[in-house]
Amino acid sequence: MKTTLINLVLLLAVSSASGQALKESEVPMAVRQAFAKQFSAVNGVKWSKESDTEYEAEFKTAGAEQSANFDSAGKWLITETEVPAKSLPAAVQATLKKDFEKYKLEEAEKAETPDRGTFYEIELEQGEKSMVVQITPAGKVLKTEEAKEEGKKKD
Repeated sequence: MKTTLINLVLLLAVSSASGQALKESEVPMAVRQAFAKQFSAVNGVKWSKESDTEYEAEFKTAGAEQSANFDSAGKWLITETEVPAKSLPAAVQATLKKDFEKYKLEEAEKAETPDRGTFYEIELEQGEKSMVVQITPAGKVLKTEEAKEEGKKKD
C-alpha cells in the first residue's frame, strides 16, 4: 500500500511537471490567434498549459520538432526547434568541445525569443549528472544550470 501511494505521488508530480495537456478549445483565443499568425501553415498542434499564464504549442515543421510558448494575452515568448548536433554553429561546437568536453550532448535546440534573440539550448549528460547550457551563435555561454529530473530541462 505504501509503495502504491509513493508511485501515485511520483506519477502526479511527473504529470504536472510536464505541463497540462489541453484541447485547442481550452486555449485562450488570443493565444490561438497569435500562434496562427506566426505559424500559419502548421497542423497537428498539441497544446499544453505550462503555468497559470503560459501556453505551449508543440508541432513539426519540415520534419523538425518545434514548440512555441505564448502568455495568456497572446504575446509570443519563445520558439524552440530541435537541431542535430552537427548542425550547430561552429562557434557553439567549439565552446562545447572546450568547456564541456567530458559531457555527452543529449539534445540541442535553437531558441528564438523577442527579447533575447537567438541562442542554443543544449542538454548535456555526464553519468547521472545532467545540465542545460545556453550558448549564443557566437559561442558565448549565457547560462548553465543543473537540469530538472523530468525532461531534464529547466526553462
